[in-house]
Amino acid sequence: MFALKKHVVHIVKYRVLWIVLSAILLTPGIIAMLYSSITYPNHAPMKVGIDYTGGTILQYGLKQNISNKDLTTTRTNLEKIGVENPYLQILNVNNTQQNETQNNINSIISIRTKFIGESSDDVQNITNALQTQFENPELIQVSSVGPTMGKELFKNSFIAVALAFLGICIYLSLRFRFDYAIAAILGIFHDVIFVCGMFSILGLRYNVQINGLFITAILTVIGFSVHDTIVVFDRIRENLRYYSKKMTFGEIVDASVNQTLARSINTSLTTLITLLALYFFGGVTTKDFVLAMILGIAIGTYSSIFFCSMLVDFWNDKKNSPRPPVKETVTA
Repeated sequence: MFALKKHVVHIVKYRVLWIVLSAILLTPGIIAMLYSSITYPNHAPMKVGIDYTGGTILQYGLKQNISNKDLTTTRTNLEKIGVENPYLQILNVNNTQQNETQNNINSIISIRTKFIGESSDDVQNITNALQTQFENPELIQVSSVGPTMGKELFKNSFIAVALAFLGICIYLSLRFRFDYAIAAILGIFHDVIFVCGMFSILGLRYNVQINGLFITAILTVIGFSVHDTIVVFDRIRENLRYYSKKMTFGEIVDASVNQTLARSINTSLTTLITLLALYFFGGVTTKDFVLAMILGIAIGTYSSIFFCSMLVDFWNDKKNSPRPPVKETVTA
């Protein structure tokens, strides 16, 4: 019992602080999603990629190194030939990729635009526009998603997330008390809203778009968050069996969180180190996916330690708080 009272962090004592901190973390993203829903033509809370809207990505290999300043001229040239709102991106080529290419490609320019059919001359027109600015641009990849397929992928992604939430709700309700399950579910919403809000901000500020990999990252974050929360709740339930008559519920929550604190932080740190290595040294196509994972695991660690545990303690206080006496009225 003496060991249980040695606390590194205090959940109950600073309960209001954790509520305020969560509000600070979530509010900018919520505002960004509301603003995006109003301003985007499809009223999506985040900027969606061609996986969901339909479109075409063309990648051209260039012998010369290009910078973001060159993209301004490229965008102007593309708009002159009728390409509406092109999304341009520079993909750097590392030394290994240079050795594997026969034409000594030093830069890759990625162009995202509306859907281009197979019989269309738009691809050749885009190639001609690039030839006026760069020396012998080489078309190395073309990938297209039709509008119908984009809507189908969006529907399937929504169904996948909904089924994941439903399965977790059923499992947590059977495994723990109902209030524990509600706290864990709110923790999941807390993490998902934070990640989606950050990507909404990145979409507004840096034109970052979400695709099918983003949904994969969200599902992974949900699983990681629930796993960490279950570890904390298991320790709370175990300590209640032995110390419920010697300690208050708030003291048991504090003790349980501190017992699992080192494990949660160590697990998250080792995962984040791997993800950071992938983000800085991995491929460009997976950067946004890895970034979503980094944000999700970081906020999931925070929510399982502070947010969900705080909710359990808060609801226990409300449930056990004495009710005010009912005044009886005497009628003549």
